[in-house]
Amino acid sequence: MRQFRLPIITAVAALAVTACVPITPMPGQAPPPVTAVPAVPAPPAPTGLDAASRAIARTTVNAELKRRYPSLNVAPLTDCIMNNATTAELVDIAQMTNAGVSGAADSVAAIVSRPATTQCIAGAAAAAQNTA
Repeated sequence: MRQFRLPIITAVAALAVTACVPITPMPGQAPPPVTAVPAVPAPPAPTGLDAASRAIARTTVNAELKRRYPSLNVAPLTDCIMNNATTAELVDIAQMTNAGVSGAADSVAAIVSRPATTQCIAGAAAAAQNTA
């Protein structure tokens, strides 16, 4: 069994070393093509009804969070919720607010329950603690 250890160790070491060596073309051979990663365009700025709905929804979300957490600066949390909500959800929250219908809190809670929103809120809370 001891006889096989050295060749195995040598083979593993050789593989490890070759993985670290950059691949260079042979003389007279063209270098490998560089693949560019396409840029992701920023979403368009909301206009018209979208902008108005977003503004109303932001005010509603901010007020709901302030009601629940009066001693906190809830602006970063509001940003997390707004960034993870769909346009349809924001329009829905705005329409409920305009109609004086309750239920916006349930819509906000649904958005907060998403993993991406929860991670964003956790990051915002950690950042707030580091600056305090």
